[in-house]
Amino acid sequence: MQTDDHGVVRLSLVPVRQEASDAAEMISQLLFGEHYSVLEWSEDNSWVKVENAFDGYVGWIDAKQHHPISKAYFDQIGNSEYKVCTDLVSKILFNQQVNHITCGAILPLLSNPIFKDEENVAFNGGAKSLHQKMNVQAMVSMAKKYLNTPYLWGGRSPFGIDCSGFTQVIFRIAGYSLPRDSSQQILVGKEIAFQDSCEGDLAFFTNRHGKMNHVGLILEDSQIIHASGKVRIDKLDDQGIWNEALNKYTHHLFKVKRVIK
Repeated sequence: MQTDDHGVVRLSLVPVRQEASDAAEMISQLLFGEHYSVLEWSEDNSWVKVENAFDGYVGWIDAKQHHPISKAYFDQIGNSEYKVCTDLVSKILFNQQVNHITCGAILPLLSNPIFKDEENVAFNGGAKSLHQKMNVQAMVSMAKKYLNTPYLWGGRSPFGIDCSGFTQVIFRIAGYSLPRDSSQQILVGKEIAFQDSCEGDLAFFTNRHGKMNHVGLILEDSQIIHASGKVRIDKLDDQGIWNEALNKYTHHLFKVKRVIK
């Protein structure tokens, strides 16, 4: 049985699966630089059950993609003012190797004796302080960078993303925390009447069976940006999302929540 209890992602992204199997459903992804706690190992030590320190999301990752770190390093990551990558795709020189990273990756750009020599990194792409708050206009501009990103269940990257992964990553880059799933995100913030909504609010939707299963970011001019088939901009009114190409409502409005005051 393995004994290390913490880890950090040192790959572009790591799939998080529902069960300890390559064939299991991918329920989320960990991006470069995100750290996690180890909860359990599979019987054959080939899978690791982890909890993302950022949002508390739990799932299984391949043990070959696990990068163990000390408790001291784990705590240091959580307490440090790191930077977050704002380029859709960039490169970071880490441990004398080039890694391709995506928007939302956490950059360990600190000189601290607690880090090992391998933690010396070089990065010259776009980044901002993780906790520095963006205004709504800057956040919307960041969201529009993801336009035409394919929809991917469990995805959190510009190469595939789901609706709640999209809103979570955009808000995180903007300096705000959201849970992973839409069922959790709807519990955050203050409920707003649709007629009082404004750019930067979150809109939640039900499907034709009445189940809440979708979220998007409200834009100006009665529009919404959301991940449905791809990250796209559609019309929004008090009934829901109107897809002009299909000439129909694809999602029915349920609630509007304001996270950014």
